[in-house]
Amino acid sequence: MLVIINGRVIDPAQGVDGFFDLTIDQGKIMKMTPSARDMSGKGLDKRNASGNFTVFDASGKLVVPGLIDMHTHLREPGHEYKETIKSGCEAAAAGGFTSIACMANTNPVNDNQSVTEYILRKAKHEGCVNVFPIGAITKGLNGEVLTEMGDLRGAGAIALSDDGKSVKNNELMRRAMEYTQSFNLPIISHCEDPDLAKNGVMNEGYVSTCLGLKGIPHTAEEVMLTRDVMLSELTGCPLHIAHVSTTGSVRIIRDAKSRGVRLTAETAPHYFTLTDEAVRGFDTNTKVNPPLRTEEDVQAIKEGLKDGTIDMIATDHAPHSLLEKDVEFDYAAFGIIGLETALPLSLMLYFEGVLSLADLIAKFTVNPAQIFNLKKGSLLPGTDADVTIIDLENTWTVDVNRFKSKSRNSPFHGRNVRGRVVTTCVGGKMVP
Repeated sequence: MLVIINGRVIDPAQGVDGFFDLTIDQGKIMKMTPSARDMSGKGLDKRNASGNFTVFDASGKLVVPGLIDMHTHLREPGHEYKETIKSGCEAAAAGGFTSIACMANTNPVNDNQSVTEYILRKAKHEGCVNVFPIGAITKGLNGEVLTEMGDLRGAGAIALSDDGKSVKNNELMRRAMEYTQSFNLPIISHCEDPDLAKNGVMNEGYVSTCLGLKGIPHTAEEVMLTRDVMLSELTGCPLHIAHVSTTGSVRIIRDAKSRGVRLTAETAPHYFTLTDEAVRGFDTNTKVNPPLRTEEDVQAIKEGLKDGTIDMIATDHAPHSLLEKDVEFDYAAFGIIGLETALPLSLMLYFEGVLSLADLIAKFTVNPAQIFNLKKGSLLPGTDADVTIIDLENTWTVDVNRFKSKSRNSPFHGRNVRGRVVTTCVGGKMVP
């Protein structure tokens, strides 16, 4: 038995914000009781004298449901030199995430039940957090033939996505949206017109012109987003938009939601903390897809988070080795790692007054849980004991060389941040 005492508990799923003690037993939340707030600290953080339970003193700390990241790339199978399920799970736990969903662009692609089962089997034996596979919409991510969605669902996939690519064929995307409803699988859309984005390496605009780099216009995202919104409206399929990055996308999503389209959306921390100005040094760690946009876009993303247009924050954790990043900017791979920096970067939204703590925590917990039908994201008695404990006042410097991830491709190395995970509890067990 584990008892977490004296912490400030925030559980948006229950509307809870106060000082409570959590009792955990057999991997479940047993009860939440008002805290006596014993501030002495004597005899705490160790097994009590009778040996029946362990007490963890969370005085001065924030206790929240285990964070959920619905957009990671674990690279296994096929690219284990970048990341493995084991190292990705360790990075997740270090960042406060107790549940992660991994995208299908592995090698082989997760487009059949065998790959899904392999991921779940590896996660069970080598992972330290909950792993939820996302299956592909089309076989091989080629945008030509739909996958066997029922088989993927039966094997354990919780959603479908060709993330990294858009399904270019309009008719095929429509059929995907129609068929997937039979299996209660939401579709996650990577919105990018491949013709408009072709050969682009950063945001199209003033900075790309100065640097002489081929740009990706904001319309590349917005054109495909509009297409997918219209297909969702036609079919009634729940649609989730990945990594929103532009002002126009926020406007399109807001308008669609006002019409009752079954639409949800996410963004990633780099889209509200960095702009295309960061590319000026030709640091390939700033090369992401969609690309870093302008200050206007950053402000629109923040406003979208504030008014609920954007429902959740995901990392889009995309590990790469030096082989893919230590090259000329044009040839470098797209993507950055984010599991171990997402929380402190997102806490900036609280410290800047953009979001309340409850609203911020909701975007990492109850919102993704509800969107993807996961029995997670709450501290309600009887639920899995997934808990994240956070020290809001801990200031530290990001050092990629100390990351649990196998990769180091972060543009935030050396940045001073505020807020740090103290411990992560998965199924009632503290994860180192």
